[in-house]
Amino acid sequence: MDRRELKAIIESLLFVWGDPLSIKDIAYILEEDNNTIKDILKEMIDEFDYNRRGLKIVQVEDTYQLSTRPEFYPWISKLTQNKNNRNLSNAALETLSIIAYKQPITKSEIEAIRGVRCDKALETLLNKKLIEEKGRLEKTGRPIIYGTTKEFLRYFGLKDINELPPLLDYEIDEKFEDLGN
Repeated sequence: MDRRELKAIIESLLFVWGDPLSIKDIAYILEEDNNTIKDILKEMIDEFDYNRRGLKIVQVEDTYQLSTRPEFYPWISKLTQNKNNRNLSNAALETLSIIAYKQPITKSEIEAIRGVRCDKALETLLNKKLIEEKGRLEKTGRPIIYGTTKEFLRYFGLKDINELPPLLDYEIDEKFEDLGN
């Protein structure tokens, strides 16, 4: 098979499968070595970007998936605005942010940071597979430890957790300090 045909087949596989595919799986299907597939995927990513196609190939850790370009969101959202709302609530986003930056973390630690209970938010995030149980602490009650998943990375378009933007320390302006009293 020539390289052009391999690219077409890989694009078809990514399109039909929908979920992320590993290099190993693609190589197995095409009966090619992993390095060849990795090189072809790199070329395809560059070609999709260079030609500003409506789709792009997203890498999440060691897997690849077809995705729409984020800059086309305004038009895609018009098409999907009548579909069920799949957005996360502010409480779920706050909880997810805490987990992403502080993982591994327990429910009580999340609640201490947020200042409110987080049962519903955790349930939502677990159901959407954005977080998962990473284990239990070896202390009284054996609390569950939470962390983010590959689905989290995919949802936010990150290759790995190190691509999260850095947390900045903010100084509270003196004129706003009195608002809490």
